[in-house]
Amino acid sequence: MINVAVSGAAGRMGKTVCHAVEGADDMALVGRADPVLETHLQDVLGDADVVVDFSQPHAALENARHCLEAGVHCVMGTTGQDFSELEGVGSANLFVAPNFAIGAVLMMEAAKMVAPHMPECEIIELHHDQKLDAPSGTAARTADLVRGAGGNVHEPIHSVRLPGLVAHQEVLFGGLGQTLSIRHDSISRESFMPGVLLAIRKVGTLEKSPTVGLEHLL
Repeated sequence: MINVAVSGAAGRMGKTVCHAVEGADDMALVGRADPVLETHLQDVLGDADVVVDFSQPHAALENARHCLEAGVHCVMGTTGQDFSELEGVGSANLFVAPNFAIGAVLMMEAAKMVAPHMPECEIIELHHDQKLDAPSGTAARTADLVRGAGGNVHEPIHSVRLPGLVAHQEVLFGGLGQTLSIRHDSISRESFMPGVLLAIRKVGTLEKSPTVGLEHLL
């Protein structure tokens, strides 16, 4: 049984993660941390094997550090921070995913495959109006992968924030007399839960920390 605590438990993603963990046969929800609940992350670390963080960008780096220094594995879903400085911190592992939807990971892998053949690329990402960081972590990760594969990602990345949206992204490639578009849409937050549960199960076995990207767990 994996004991799981959730940081940012009062938010929309945090609530969805709590529900998913409670429904998993091999996991137990042992803590909900959130300023709204008047429970700090440090209050739930003692009972947890893994913390899942969907808090706020300004708090994510320190939250991950607290987990690692306490020997608790951390699955980080909060984007907008560079976690590379946490390499070698503590005895536990940190896993970071810009996006936990399997379809979004496949979108990024497909974009990486296209880039050497049609390098000119634009990225448009669309999210709900409560998302704080822009461009999104998924868009930034996609741009890094496309550039690494030889593509030319045009700046700026286009960010749209509107009510009614969840998480959407389109990667457009243009070549002589043709275009190719790859699009992924998350129409509910449940789309992220299979990836979150997979990360909880595997974070303790990682050979490198931090590890970034769900593709490393598939």
